[in-house]
Amino acid sequence: MQSSFALAATGLVKRFGNRRVVDGVDIAVPAGSIYGVLGPNGAGKTTTLRMLLGIIEPDAGHRMLLGTDVPREASDRVGYLPEERGLYPAMKAREAIAFMGALRGLPWAEGRRRAGPLLERAGLGQAGDTKIRKLSKGMAQIVQLLGSVVHGPDLLVLDEPFSGLDPVNQERLEALILAERDRGATVIFSTHIMSHAERLCDRLAIIAGGRRRFEGTVDEARGTLPMQVSWRPRRDGAGLAALLPAGAHEVGGAWRFPLPDDGIEPLLARLTGAASPGIAGLSIERPGLHDAFVRIVGEQSTTGEPL
Repeated sequence: MQSSFALAATGLVKRFGNRRVVDGVDIAVPAGSIYGVLGPNGAGKTTTLRMLLGIIEPDAGHRMLLGTDVPREASDRVGYLPEERGLYPAMKAREAIAFMGALRGLPWAEGRRRAGPLLERAGLGQAGDTKIRKLSKGMAQIVQLLGSVVHGPDLLVLDEPFSGLDPVNQERLEALILAERDRGATVIFSTHIMSHAERLCDRLAIIAGGRRRFEGTVDEARGTLPMQVSWRPRRDGAGLAALLPAGAHEVGGAWRFPLPDDGIEPLLARLTGAASPGIAGLSIERPGLHDAFVRIVGEQSTTGEPL
């Protein structure tokens, strides 16, 4: 395991009863990066994160966290937002942040001092003296995230952090994640919401059925699918499908299909020929991360090999 990785593991396995929830996962998170762990519900994302942090022990495999193979030895350098949220409802927001910092070794008074500026930057400056029970769910979730970063961790691990947040608080959370990365921290988060991963992640892993199906950049994930063409004919007419590759389909008056293997020039020749209905609109674009995710996850039913 190289020191350039804040967190790395090989061959992680976890069984619950007769079921392998995690089945030989390899992962390596570059220091100073934002790394996404993507997968459908029940894919094994949470179990993988908990093994990496030392909350539960793997049945097989090896892991390194911030240079140690005993993750709990580095716990004071880690911030963790679990999938199950939990704050004391009678605590004020400022005290809740200080309390979470104290659990990681930060003096209480220093935690209270840092809480004010953190709340201000998150757009919650007015909430410092408000009890958790009086905050909205989204505001309480942001407070818990601030408690996870108040001690200035080297590694921030967020399990489904966007779940249940409205668009305003999603934007606040994205800004906080970027600020932590800019501060020099490594951020790893799990999600099944592709838009956040597409905007934030330097690299990502896709897990399905307990196995890693893909690892790489967002562009590399999108590159697993061919470029997509959208053609809007100038005139309607019979036989349009005959001009196009197999699998072309019409959506809202435009025909969509993968870019043919022989490239764009032969296609343009067909679409602009004398017998063609012409081109009212034509665009070529790379499929989004959502489309790549659907294809990669769908392959788990046909192959056991990771990408």
